[in-house]
Amino acid sequence: MLIRPVLLSAVALLCLSSCLKVIKPSKDFGQYDNPVAPDYAQQASWAALPTRRDSADAVPRNTNFKDQQATAAADVFYVHPTTYYWRKQWNASLSNDRVNQFTDDDVIRNQASAFNAAARVYAPRYRQATLYSFFVDDQSTNGKQALDLAYSDVKASFQHYLANYNQGRPIIIAGHSQGTVHATRLLHEFFDNDAKLRQRLVAAYLIGFKVKPDEFQVLKPCTDSTQTGCYVAWNTVAWGNAYPPFENGVAVNPLTWTLDTLAAPARLNRGGVGQDFNRLDVGVVDAKVHHGLLWVHPPKPSGYPRFLIPGQPQLWHSFHIADYGLFYANIRQNAVTRVRAWQAKAK
Repeated sequence: MLIRPVLLSAVALLCLSSCLKVIKPSKDFGQYDNPVAPDYAQQASWAALPTRRDSADAVPRNTNFKDQQATAAADVFYVHPTTYYWRKQWNASLSNDRVNQFTDDDVIRNQASAFNAAARVYAPRYRQATLYSFFVDDQSTNGKQALDLAYSDVKASFQHYLANYNQGRPIIIAGHSQGTVHATRLLHEFFDNDAKLRQRLVAAYLIGFKVKPDEFQVLKPCTDSTQTGCYVAWNTVAWGNAYPPFENGVAVNPLTWTLDTLAAPARLNRGGVGQDFNRLDVGVVDAKVHHGLLWVHPPKPSGYPRFLIPGQPQLWHSFHIADYGLFYANIRQNAVTRVRAWQAKAK
């Protein structure tokens, strides 16, 4: 669930109507032939691999950040958010070059790259569910079926990663929006009930979707900046506003990495990175946890848009698109810190 001005065709489509029905697939899920399943033995089925040049290697321009994947001690398995908005069918095809380019140029560069100082980046392409899957307004199971198909790919890619790439290394799980929906399922299925694999979990970054306080049986939210084997989550909203669908979820403040509700001043913000990926905005926002949301005073620099979808005014206070960007440098540094903490415990 991520929209940027650069995706002109999708934005123009949304602006034709005051509701999301313009991107609703015209038939039920079962009436479409599913796109061809990806083969994760093929490099083309991955948006990012540490063995080749791709958008996960990027660092923001005009900064001193460096891609450290060649020497990183850990891996990150990153699941990207929705970059498919069309009504042609419920799930995207991996042969859709426009979707793949948008995924690479936008979210792989602007989100997955935040981890390239701490870990080798693995990011699968998958038959993602279309945006409308999250706004289904009838009693059908179309959206759930589309998300289940998408997760089947994410699961297959993670199994391929474990069997062929991981080699016993510590793992970070990360996602955003739809990616966090699938990453949360991965944690349920592979980590929550598997003590051996859980020992390799550095942390999970479950950003941009509601994670319930009782989501897992064993895994718990991180309570400080160095804890490992835990997870963080947040949903960013303009200060003083509510968003009921995400309220009362887990919210870890990315300026302090704690669960408390004290306001963290902007001076703790090491720097946001806007959509143009061309600068570091130190102190771009403050942050405060309130009823499971992360409140921020709206940033003054450009490049951190609100989540403006016609017909969905409840989203207009949300900085969903900027959940990573507003805290880019804090995420980057924290991933390094947690990997080092995991290594220290493993000795």
